[in-house]
Amino acid sequence: MTNLPKKIAVLMGGPGSEREVSLATGRGVSKALGSLGAAVVEVDVRDEDFQLPNDVELAFITIHGTFGEDGRLQRILERRGIAYTGEGVIGSETAFDKIRSKQKFQEHGVSTPPWEVIHPGQQPTLPLPIVVKPPREGSTVGVVIVKSENEIESAIAEAAKYGRELLIEKFVLGRELTIGILGDNALAILEIIPKGGFYDFHNKYPFLNPQAGGGAEHVCPAKIDAARTKEIQDLALRAFQAAGLQVYGRVDAILSEDGQPFILEINTIPGMTEASLLPEAAAAAGIGYPDLCARIIALSRARTEGSRR
Repeated sequence: MTNLPKKIAVLMGGPGSEREVSLATGRGVSKALGSLGAAVVEVDVRDEDFQLPNDVELAFITIHGTFGEDGRLQRILERRGIAYTGEGVIGSETAFDKIRSKQKFQEHGVSTPPWEVIHPGQQPTLPLPIVVKPPREGSTVGVVIVKSENEIESAIAEAAKYGRELLIEKFVLGRELTIGILGDNALAILEIIPKGGFYDFHNKYPFLNPQAGGGAEHVCPAKIDAARTKEIQDLALRAFQAAGLQVYGRVDAILSEDGQPFILEINTIPGMTEASLLPEAAAAAGIGYPDLCARIIALSRARTEGSRR
């Protein structure tokens, strides 16, 4: 694919808890864009005072979680007049906030597990088992599954480290799925089979903590019949659009034991290391890693051009 910006800054790192993963993503994207003939400069972003060369035409954002995915970085780039990849400020803020995205799912009739919002000191009213989540953290940070009464207090204390509002969600036992979205296309469903427990930070990123014996088996495309596959892909795309998104992302879902799909959340800057889920799903659709990066740039440009009309 030609027509890439001549000089691209890959923004990586970030001040959040997913810094190491972001650096790995950034290096992968940087190498891919270089292979397509772009001049690439890697920028390790530690705070909002990061510097970019004057002749940069595009910022390719590879910062996951806080600061990269929550609209703050997007706002800074817009103030500086620099084009960037991914969703705009509002879409980023909406998808990153698990409570706001739940509200959007509800408004648009997208099935999602029952939920409520509480504050530290309040008790959940949903029956156990439940999942306690800080609403504005990425990558399962601060997420606790509560199966018995005596675990509630410590779970709330853990999640409350990250904010004053807590999302309580009914725990749905089932198959863990993730669906990559590129524009208005849902990619093949990828099933994650964790090696013990649930798909937490260590299972997602075993290379950060090889001693923990984490890791998960990925099956892509997932072994789900054609009709149900289409239903889940359509639901994922509806969730993506309900949150006002249009560029790319990864929608996490669960297929309950009785065969009902539920949308959990959306990542607008999903991992893009060679071992990550989105590149794996893209590869199943015949889209190689460099091509995936080029498509993200093309879709991002289409979004900004669309918003100018």
